[in-house]
Amino acid sequence: MPHLPQQPAAGVSRRTVARATAAASLAALFGAAAGTAPARAATRLGPRTLDVSVPSAALGRSAPVRLILPSDFGTRPEKKYPVLYLLHGAHDDYTSWTRETDIEAFTAGRDLIVAMPDAGPTGIPSVWRGGPDYETFQLKEVPALLARDYRASGTRAVAGVSTGGYGAMAHAARNPGAFTAAASYSGILDTTAPGVPAIMDAIVARENLPAASLWGNPVFNLLTWRDFNPRARATGLRGTALYVSQGSGVGNGGDPLPGILESALWPSAQGFARTLALMGIPATTHFYGGGGHHWAHWKPEFTASWPVLARALGVPE
Repeated sequence: MPHLPQQPAAGVSRRTVARATAAASLAALFGAAAGTAPARAATRLGPRTLDVSVPSAALGRSAPVRLILPSDFGTRPEKKYPVLYLLHGAHDDYTSWTRETDIEAFTAGRDLIVAMPDAGPTGIPSVWRGGPDYETFQLKEVPALLARDYRASGTRAVAGVSTGGYGAMAHAARNPGAFTAAASYSGILDTTAPGVPAIMDAIVARENLPAASLWGNPVFNLLTWRDFNPRARATGLRGTALYVSQGSGVGNGGDPLPGILESALWPSAQGFARTLALMGIPATTHFYGGGGHHWAHWKPEFTASWPVLARALGVPE
């Protein structure tokens, strides 16, 4: 039989009881597993959203991850939740998905955790040459934190925009079985396609980093470039539900630069999709005319991909 609420003790106002109840609910929501406190510093941003600072051996520093917890997290201490990882693009940060989309409202009432980990200023979540290892940070350190402190299950899906789209497919391809689904919106899906190494170098250089600090020289270190190339590692995507979208960038209108970048990535996305088809690896693809490399097009693409992600996560569409 459910416990009935007790009446307030004499001399204690209903407002005081309400405040205490609300405080207890928030404490439960942002606590870890029942009866424990989070093992990492967390900053509350809203009823379900918080930033967690994660000490990372892979990065040699602490790095942030933004979390959106399930609506019933504080009232279901026994429940574990699947995780949707959302990766940001170049020259942006881990706050982009909550800043540019309605992901908090979209996931309200859905039984999943949303995790938005840092990928550095370039947004390329890879193993840098003699530098930070964002792959280990995002695939091992953050999941370990979520499993330990936030009751994450082993079911995971990943999606990203631009360099985050690269990260989604590269992570899934290089770590078969780590994700039940992967989605890319205007991602860099063939890093060795004509013109693409120059784009990668430009992204790195814009952050005042040496171009070779990522994977070395694209000619002399071709094997390394191929090792981190989603198209070259496509066999690892077998068994993962996939969604790939890309605009042609032609006739974008307005600022020409987003259209130019989108059109520059169009051939590599097409080549990636052809490779999947030749290997017999199913994928849902949406190649559309026009469009630009910005959130105005990525937001509806995320919505279009949601059925793929939801089915893989085991949550309602």
